[in-house]
Amino acid sequence: MTPTALAVALVALAQAGGQGGAFGAARPAECGLVEGFKGTNVWERAKEPQLRQYCDLLASGTAKLVGSAALAKEVPGIAADADKLLPGRAAPKVLEGRALLRLGSAPDAVRALEEARKRDDRALDDPVALLAWARANARTGRADEAVQAYRAALPRTSALSTPERSAASFEAGMIVMAQGPKAIDDAVAMLRQARREAQDALQTAAVVALALSLDRAGQREEARAVLAERARSDVKPTLAEPRVASALADAGMTHETDALLAIALESSDPAAAREAWRRYLEGAGGKGPWAEHARTREGAASGPRARDAKPKERGR
Repeated sequence: MTPTALAVALVALAQAGGQGGAFGAARPAECGLVEGFKGTNVWERAKEPQLRQYCDLLASGTAKLVGSAALAKEVPGIAADADKLLPGRAAPKVLEGRALLRLGSAPDAVRALEEARKRDDRALDDPVALLAWARANARTGRADEAVQAYRAALPRTSALSTPERSAASFEAGMIVMAQGPKAIDDAVAMLRQARREAQDALQTAAVVALALSLDRAGQREEARAVLAERARSDVKPTLAEPRVASALADAGMTHETDALLAIALESSDPAAAREAWRRYLEGAGGKGPWAEHARTREGAASGPRARDAKPKERGR
């Protein structure tokens, strides 16, 4: 990597909130050696030319991941080049997996990350890699693996940027909530954290998600208070925002969009809320652990309509 290219990479990572130099929070352990070989053994010094090039490739690939989609397309090739330089290391496969996830190839991302873990059983301990592993599993419907990874990732997210940290809490809360009543208290805690840290559209989504989790936990009054305090505007455009839609997809929870919309609309537009609950029940939600809750809420939203209809019928 030329000095100019490295400078561009560092600027890109700084703008993305990354920490830890050219690798953000995902520095491979072996690349700590390239900052200085004083005190290292003869074998490591002998590998220096290859190791420097290997680490430069990984740093370049990491920087491109926080850039445009066009740049991200180059990353699997960069990871392959690094793998050829020092075969058998886990870091190139982690980089490849992250890139494939960014490019929308979640099944391939799972395979790459699984290979990284075969090469080094601690390869996914880093919060960046662990979050990618959680998302790849969630996107491919491997909910149990995803939940386990999200639970492991959250205590380690202090090294991540605030946007990534808040997204991780939101995603974790959504997928843990989908486990049903046994996990609802954990989901509430995760979504409270997301509400504290999220910004803009994702914060509104976190507020609505927290209200939904509280309602499902039987804490109806607090759910109403949360919505009344923070979610006053129309949430439909917010839930369609790319960042929110991406977070729901990363958690494998796009089918929960109708439940989020419904809970947010119940007080302001009961008819729209009733319709959203109906869509939720007709979709994947109707087969999930919160189907009975949705039927109850749909029935409650139908109350005003039924009461309004009776006088009209008697007047005919």
